[in-house]
Amino acid sequence: MENSVDLVQLEIFKAVAEHGSISAAAQQIHRVPSNLTTRIKQLEQDLGVDLFIREKHRFRLSPAGWNFLDYTRRILDLVQEARLAVSGEEPQGPFSLGSLESTAAVRIPALLAAYNQQNAKVELDLSTGPSGTMIDGVLAGRLVAAFVDGPVLHPALEGVPVFEEEMVIIAPFNHAPVKRGRDVSGESIYAFRANCSYRHHFERWFTDDAAVPGKIHEMESYHGMLACVSA
Repeated sequence: MENSVDLVQLEIFKAVAEHGSISAAAQQIHRVPSNLTTRIKQLEQDLGVDLFIREKHRFRLSPAGWNFLDYTRRILDLVQEARLAVSGEEPQGPFSLGSLESTAAVRIPALLAAYNQQNAKVELDLSTGPSGTMIDGVLAGRLVAAFVDGPVLHPALEGVPVFEEEMVIIAPFNHAPVKRGRDVSGESIYAFRANCSYRHHFERWFTDDAAVPGKIHEMESYHGMLACVSA
C-alpha cells in the first residue's frame, strides 16, 4: 500500500521550513514538538528524500526541500482558494503585502484603493522597503506577496512582471551632462541602501564604465534624494 501525503503534513513542513526550527513551528501551529518531528520524518520517508539539513537545533532546507516548499505553498493556497470558492464567502482576513517605497508611493495607490473596495473583509497591511528585505519577508512567510525589482531569481519564488521602470540620474541644474559613469566618477552619490536592487543596478553601471562613485549617502526615500540634489 502506497503512503500518501496529507494536508497536515504539508502545513507542518511549511511551518518548520519558514521558522527554521521545530520548537518555533510547534508554537505557531499549536502542536507539541515531538509530533512535528515524527510527521517530518514520516514525510521524508514517504517522499524518499531529505527535506532538511539538520544543524543542532536548526532545520535548514535542502535543495529538494526548497523545491517541495514551492509546491507546498501552491497546494495550500489552492486548497484555501477552493474552500472559499465552494463556501461562497468573500476573501477575508489579514493580507500582508510588501512593496518598494517608490512603487507604493506612485504605482499602486489606485490599485490598493480598488482592492479595498472590492474586498472589504480583507485586512490589508502594507510594508515598504528594499527588494532584498521584501523578498526575505516573502520567504519567511511574513509577507504574502511583494512588489520588487525583477527579475526574481530565487528558486522558491515566482515573479510576474507588472510594471516597467526606467532608472535615471538626477544631477544639479548646472552639472555637466551625464551620459556615462565616468561623467560622475568620484562624486558624492545619494542612493538607496546596499540591499536594494536599484542600488545594485546603479553600482553595475559604474563598474561597466570602469568608474567609481565617491561617497555614497544611503537614504530611505527618493524624495529625500531629490531634495538633497536640488539643495
